[in-house]
Amino acid sequence: MAMMAKIGRRNVFGLVAIGVLVSVAAMNAQAQKPAAKSGGPAQGTSKKGASTASAYDRALLRPTLLKAKAPEQYQVKFVTTRGEFTLTVTRAWAPLGADRFYNLVKHHFYDNASVFRVVPSFVAQFGISPYPAVTKAWKGTDIKDDPVKESNKKGYITFATAGPNTRTTQVFINLKDNTSLDTRGFAPFGVVDDKGMNVVEMFYDQYGDNAGIDQGQIEAKGKAYLDKGFPKLDTIKSTSLLTNAPAAASKSLTPKAATTAKKPQ
Repeated sequence: MAMMAKIGRRNVFGLVAIGVLVSVAAMNAQAQKPAAKSGGPAQGTSKKGASTASAYDRALLRPTLLKAKAPEQYQVKFVTTRGEFTLTVTRAWAPLGADRFYNLVKHHFYDNASVFRVVPSFVAQFGISPYPAVTKAWKGTDIKDDPVKESNKKGYITFATAGPNTRTTQVFINLKDNTSLDTRGFAPFGVVDDKGMNVVEMFYDQYGDNAGIDQGQIEAKGKAYLDKGFPKLDTIKSTSLLTNAPAAASKSLTPKAATTAKKPQ
């Protein structure tokens, strides 16, 4: 997201070689062995050996069609290699960002993605697809900036940027209060609950920014690049939209925030 050559069949009616008759039945039995499937996804297999033939929603290859308006508030459940956590998105905080994130989660863009950048006491960042074809499809799908209405406090999730109006798919979770990011256009759109931050803070952070992780290589080679060179990185196994709460209960949905390149710096 190795291609195997298709094994052909041979019809053998009888051969005599060095005085031994090869029976028709034996050769037919050999010929009837299942042929290997040809073609298949360019990605090969995943780290656990599972085929990636249907590993991602094909709708992700047509991002111009994924423009549904998000609910005013919704929750997303993350299942990761460190455990599970839930974040609550409030559309009023950053409408364009909330809508983009909603469509990405709805079509499982973040499933199987690595948390490729974790800087202690700063951010945990993810959002490059494990599948190069999907990454390629989302190139150039930048959305405009939202006004910054909420601060980049610990537990708040925000889109990463490469300058003004360049938000696409990468996001980061603040690992501490990064209020200095507020004046630089980073607009949070959701927050992880207190209990969930216990999981986020366990993401492997010893590679940091100095390990040579190349975002271009992630985009070109997918998760295989990270699994080979940086095997200790944590993975988002799956994301899912949870049932929306009634509007009257929306206030209770919002978790209390913890206090205390495309990349925020």
